[in-house]
Amino acid sequence: MWWIAVVVGVIVLIALWVVSTYNKLVSSREFVRNSMGNIAAQIESRWDAVKSLIDAAKKYSAHEAETLTNITAMRGKVDRSSDAEQVVKDDNLFAEAMRQIDVVVENYPNLKADGVYIQAMQGIDKYENNVRQSRMVYNDTVTKLNRQVQQFPTSIVAGMFGFRQETYFESSSAKADMPQW
Repeated sequence: MWWIAVVVGVIVLIALWVVSTYNKLVSSREFVRNSMGNIAAQIESRWDAVKSLIDAAKKYSAHEAETLTNITAMRGKVDRSSDAEQVVKDDNLFAEAMRQIDVVVENYPNLKADGVYIQAMQGIDKYENNVRQSRMVYNDTVTKLNRQVQQFPTSIVAGMFGFRQETYFESSSAKADMPQW
């Protein structure tokens, strides 16, 4: 009869370990989603600053402003459920918008002195730094989750409940090609 108590005790301990491990994985996954949500908020603010630049560009050239408006219309929505690939696509569109803005500035040098332009560029710079920092936090949280998903015996629970490794942000070539003001 004592062996029944031992078996029940072992089963209870295993069940407690599975629940505890599952909760840790859920917590790590939520940290990753929260980090992506922070990136999404910074990206949205960055695009708002680009819209201010479009307003400034409208004063100088309707054609370039229309091109920029079309680029901003093509972007997808990045939110906390997005993955790194979606953010990279958004970054590529942002880089294209910045190249178009650079063309407008080259054609209309007075734009650089415009107050709206100056404020918008300062905002974009600020949000770019925030996105960069948010990406570092995201990659750190992804590292922690991926480590848990891969390590034995946690990998057993992760596999049972469908936890998977997340994708890291890599440095993009679009960033290297960004115009500097």
